[in-house]
Amino acid sequence: MNGGPEPISTAAREALEQELAVLRTERATVAATLDGGDEVGDRADRADELQRGTELDRLDTRIAEIDGRLREADAAGAPPADAVGVGSTVTVRFADGVETTIRISEFAEARDRTLVTADSPLGGALLGHRAGETLTYDPPGGRTTVHVLSVGGDA
Repeated sequence: MNGGPEPISTAAREALEQELAVLRTERATVAATLDGGDEVGDRADRADELQRGTELDRLDTRIAEIDGRLREADAAGAPPADAVGVGSTVTVRFADGVETTIRISEFAEARDRTLVTADSPLGGALLGHRAGETLTYDPPGGRTTVHVLSVGGDA
């Protein structure tokens, strides 16, 4: 993205907050199963305890990532209205003349063919650009251009 705090769309914020709630519930469940006391039981019991500890570490890491992303989004404020940002709806014309409207998001959704992630070649190239600008980017098929026809806000 642009190296500074990145804004976040309403839909992405809601998805992160929902994931965070699920992770916190899962973490509480896993933490409740950890003994934390003296080593008792056989090797299988100790291995199971170690596996739950590893799972707890994974959950803690993801929870910290989401918390950090939400704090960053709060600091950044809303997505820009006149420039492409995470959460923007953008109408573009590709070099072959095809026009399409896409949404810039942080998360890919397999069922949404109008969504482009901010870290994809097209999404990353569009960030910060305004209507009327033409830019070059490098998709897997080779370098091409795209013209930004219009930029809308949070979708």
